[in-house]
Amino acid sequence: MAGQRKKIKISVYLDPDVMTMLGDYAARREQSQSMIAEAAIASFLSPDDVERREAMVAKRLDQLDRRLTRMERDIGISVESLAVFIKFWLATTPALPEPAAHAARAKAADRYEGFVTALGRRLAHGPKLRQEISEDIEPGTHGPVG
Repeated sequence: MAGQRKKIKISVYLDPDVMTMLGDYAARREQSQSMIAEAAIASFLSPDDVERREAMVAKRLDQLDRRLTRMERDIGISVESLAVFIKFWLATTPALPEPAAHAARAKAADRYEGFVTALGRRLAHGPKLRQEISEDIEPGTHGPVG
């Protein structure tokens, strides 16, 4: 046959499981095991395969970077929210005399239980605080609360 290149025979050792997978794949495709092995080796050695793998790794790293950026933002929002709340609470809540303080501590358990329930509902059904806060706010454009 004109134009057909002569093939070179090689011997390779394959793990029995790999050999089984090769046989099964070749049977499903109705192709020879030799042709499947040749195509697999060519694909593995092809520069396009290296580029494709690098692109897949780069895409995955980009996804991880975006997730990490969101996590950093969410943690920053949490810390700042807590700091603003504590500062506001300390500035606006007067100390109670002891008899009233005792009653307030007793009521705190009920209020805390209500807080945890409300937080659970919000975490389960939203909206999340980060969805309510714009990412476009420039630092220093809003004064401190309180």
